[in-house]
Amino acid sequence: MKLATKYIHAGTEPDPSTGAIMTPIFQTSTYVQEAPGVNKGYEYARSQNPTRKALEDAYAQIENGKFGLAFGSGVAATDAVIKLLQPGDEVIAANDMYGGTYRLFTKVFAKFGIRFTYVDTTDAANVSKAITAQTKLIWIETPTNPLMNITDIAAIAAIAKKAGVLLCVDNTFASPYLQNPLDLGADIVMHSATKYLGGHSDVIQGCLIMNDESLREQLYFIQKSCGAVPGPMDCFLVLRGIKTLHVRMQRHCENGEKIARFLRNHPKVGKVYWCGFEDHPGYTVASKQMRGFGGMMSFTLKDDSVETARKVLSSTKVFALAESLGGVESLINHPASMTHASIPREERIKNGLTDSLIRLSVGIEDADDLIEDLQQAIG
Repeated sequence: MKLATKYIHAGTEPDPSTGAIMTPIFQTSTYVQEAPGVNKGYEYARSQNPTRKALEDAYAQIENGKFGLAFGSGVAATDAVIKLLQPGDEVIAANDMYGGTYRLFTKVFAKFGIRFTYVDTTDAANVSKAITAQTKLIWIETPTNPLMNITDIAAIAAIAKKAGVLLCVDNTFASPYLQNPLDLGADIVMHSATKYLGGHSDVIQGCLIMNDESLREQLYFIQKSCGAVPGPMDCFLVLRGIKTLHVRMQRHCENGEKIARFLRNHPKVGKVYWCGFEDHPGYTVASKQMRGFGGMMSFTLKDDSVETARKVLSSTKVFALAESLGGVESLINHPASMTHASIPREERIKNGLTDSLIRLSVGIEDADDLIEDLQQAIG
């Protein structure tokens, strides 16, 4: 099935009781049973909900997986993966990642005896060298947030398989339209569905997709036991968002390329981080494992001062200054004080995330309007 057809029909069947073409919002907390233990497959809405089930099936289908699980946020989905581990276990993670993931790892799970090692995963040899007998999980983002670094998923998957450890890929920046990590050997795919999957900045949600049934059962046990599940209305909104993922991503990619090339040619712009440039260090790998390069990018100004960056951040009229990404509207963001503020400054600087870095989530507006807005803001 082609991508456009898959996204429109993923997880959805006409409602058998009414014929409704859209999955109903089952706004209920519990379900009547015919007798104790005799039910229609649903007992209590923390464990099961028909709207959520439709969405979880859709998640699996769009990522070419067998099983999907929905969570109350992307961080909640990440939390569930780490709860597979025991005190003393080690995680190898990318040194450039979303600040909320870093905060969860260092401020929550580290105190329970789980150890985290951060390496540059763009070189697979760094991952291989970091593996010890205690390593149980490798966690990567590609492209990374916010420096757009690219990791070879298949290469890391081969290392993980040889070592007998799990590989989880945060696929939020790419979306299933551009990249399918399970096809490349990953064990788990994580999304902040708040972003491209929802696509309209109106819902908070996360998901996990996998192929292994035993792994699914472990993660489902954590999901229902810890209770970080989304409500049916949120599930309905993401189901609706997935139906237009392909057309939105096409425009995100088209606009993203136009904006990236505009920025690179601007006399006041310093470095532009976008993996679609042929001289990007990860371009060859990105071209191999992605169908396009997306609408996420970051840049610095030649006047590399925080004051100048803040002036640009506060001067846009179409780009909205806000956290998050992946919506139909364009957003501008200051990682150092917003999405990545939880990472200590010395760590950020060491990994290349400067105080003056600006991140863009390029939306689906008219590209000429977006360019004009950046032109007037940069000056």
